[in-house]
Amino acid sequence: MIENIEYNTEREPLIIPEYGRHLQKMVNHAKTIENRDDRNKEAHAIIAVMGNLQPHLRDVPDFQHKLWDQLFIIASFELDVDSPYGIPDKELLEKRPDSLPYPQNFPKYRFYGNNIKTMIDVANTWEEGELKEALIYSIANHMKKCFLNWNKDTVDDNVIFNHLYELSDGKINLKNTDEDLSDSTSLLRTKKKYATSTNTKKTYKKNTNTNSNRNRKRY
Repeated sequence: MIENIEYNTEREPLIIPEYGRHLQKMVNHAKTIENRDDRNKEAHAIIAVMGNLQPHLRDVPDFQHKLWDQLFIIASFELDVDSPYGIPDKELLEKRPDSLPYPQNFPKYRFYGNNIKTMIDVANTWEEGELKEALIYSIANHMKKCFLNWNKDTVDDNVIFNHLYELSDGKINLKNTDEDLSDSTSLLRTKKKYATSTNTKKTYKKNTNTNSNRNRKRY
């Protein structure tokens, strides 16, 4: 009895584990059937079992086509049966996708991020006017916020203007402007004060209700 026990380490690997080992054994048995008609009947029976094991695929278009392709994959493309959709190309299925080119950006000021450079390039393509000026100041304020997230100390606006001038290749110059950027405290403002006051109010109400319950007459 113990000698007939099969261990997973001694079994062949499952090609599609979702269908289990019993279905893979059925496919291996179908490959050993010599009569073609009987082999085709066995293949259709296996497809029916696969459909019952994957009921969520019934809403997927070309459901039967997908099952037949998986049948040939489980059989390692060694099952000679008449498929209503043809035998899939093994080389096409095993072909690895082309590697995607990963953008290699090494900005000088990494704390601003790569999107800042894209925004600056877009601003350079706009015509001179109020919209472009508003966009430039929005970019400058965002740069200041990014700088403060990287360094919590206050930063002078001239530092941001110099960085903006450098990143725009000298096309955006705010060094001689009279307008100031947003204040550092407003950019780093948090909700701690609001949260503290809210918690204090809740605690006060809770204590008030507790005291009222204690003073309530009991009959």
